[in-house]
Amino acid sequence: MLRVDIRDLHRGPVRTDGQIEPTDPAFEGLSLGLDGPVTVQGQLQPTGDGEYLWRGHVHGVIRGKCRRCLNDVLDEVDIDVDAAVFTTDPDAADDPDFYPLPDRPSSVDVSEVVREELALAAQAELLLCRDDCAGLCPKCGADLNAGPCGCHPTPAEPV
Repeated sequence: MLRVDIRDLHRGPVRTDGQIEPTDPAFEGLSLGLDGPVTVQGQLQPTGDGEYLWRGHVHGVIRGKCRRCLNDVLDEVDIDVDAAVFTTDPDAADDPDFYPLPDRPSSVDVSEVVREELALAAQAELLLCRDDCAGLCPKCGADLNAGPCGCHPTPAEPV
């Protein structure tokens, strides 16, 4: 349950555990290459009049290409969200540190935080199939992880 009814928050913190499928509208317009559902665990709590704090953990698997050899790679992404603040304060609407809510919200949906955190993590990921990936030969394009390609090495240029 990633959408929490405001009335439930009046009684105290609410657990926000659930999964978001890669085809969910929350990820629309992003090319994350998600391989399976994204798991979300957290807690939403009121912090003041019209403000709510969410802390949680997001886990997913991103499918992409190794930046050196272009082979398929699966990479686990684990993100700890220390503080996401939702607010009804109109003065905070343009502040990137806050998630704006309407004046009289009926619910708080943390999937917006999950979307943003995954998008930022995916941009930061420089996928590698392994740390010692040899990459591709710049001359013939052969995968050097399979061994030498047969191209003759060019002599080093004089310094």
